[in-house]
Amino acid sequence: MNTPIALGLLAGLILSVAVLAYPCAASACSRATYLGPDQIVITTRSNDWKGSQHSNIWIYPKGIERNGSAGPDSLQWTSKYGSVTVAGWDVTTIDGMNEAGLVANVLYLAESDYGKPVPGGKTLSLSAWGQYVLDSFATVDEAVEALRQSPFSIVAPSTPDGQPGTAHLAISDPSGDSAIFEYLDGRLVIHHDRRYQVMTNSPAFDQQLALTAYWDAIGGTTMLPGTNRASDRFVRASFYIKAIPQTSDINEALASAFGVIRNVSVPLGITTPGQPNISSTQWRAVSDQKNRVYYVESPRSPYLIWIPLAEIDFSASAPVRRIGLTEGSVLMVDGKPYAGNAAKLGEATQPFAFLKALAK
Repeated sequence: MNTPIALGLLAGLILSVAVLAYPCAASACSRATYLGPDQIVITTRSNDWKGSQHSNIWIYPKGIERNGSAGPDSLQWTSKYGSVTVAGWDVTTIDGMNEAGLVANVLYLAESDYGKPVPGGKTLSLSAWGQYVLDSFATVDEAVEALRQSPFSIVAPSTPDGQPGTAHLAISDPSGDSAIFEYLDGRLVIHHDRRYQVMTNSPAFDQQLALTAYWDAIGGTTMLPGTNRASDRFVRASFYIKAIPQTSDINEALASAFGVIRNVSVPLGITTPGQPNISSTQWRAVSDQKNRVYYVESPRSPYLIWIPLAEIDFSASAPVRRIGLTEGSVLMVDGKPYAGNAAKLGEATQPFAFLKALAK
């Protein structure tokens, strides 16, 4: 019978099979993009990890000479666009928005398989993947067209805390377009469509789409899965990002988008023995791509900080700036958690070097 109880039992069985079929990951991040009226586009993400990634905020001007940190054949490039980003361990870009409004979200994916580098081809450390996209492209179309040509091979180092380096990448732009990039069985798989508003971790994205089709038939007002597993978070985020009000009031839209990403966040202190993929949310980032404002919040702070990109000097002569956060991802000023506009904060410094990766 198609009763809520029967549907719930069937849904639980399907989700259990889907989750058990894939290995555990060390993180449990989520990403969702709100598409509103009047060209309002807001991309949200949570960053979940089993410990601190010693994250800091970095502000980059254009014109930076980059090295892909993947051996003698490393890709070299010069940044075309400035960006505001959040780094992990000051060796990798995890999240960010560039001055054109392109957003890159790097999330853990245990199933990633980057294959072996093409002989004589260029190589790029996984730690530089997100920054390369922010530096190089203004739109999703541009990025998809360029990356489809396989201009480099990804080489994945282990993370500084000893976890396997495995990730997939989601990007979005101010038009509302989205693309998901995954390396599976040694080849790049691209999913490109503005409908692809949500991404979590395992399973691979085509399996996440299958979950969407199933739960769309049930309807989120009937029931939703409530655990903090990646598949459950994907279902909840997919429902809520479309169910929240479609409004041209940017403050209301931002409040709704924050509500979605907070709903799929994992409370501090949550651990499950033998399941390192159940990890606490360390920070959240929200990108207002219409107005070019980048928001960051830590669950350890009662306050929100934001950086209007219009107030940043992204010219090639401008300095790189680092806004230091605590181990718990809190911005402290004069010994107190800071609230408000952080565009003028930070110290001038040199760009960090991406975590080195060597092809085997």
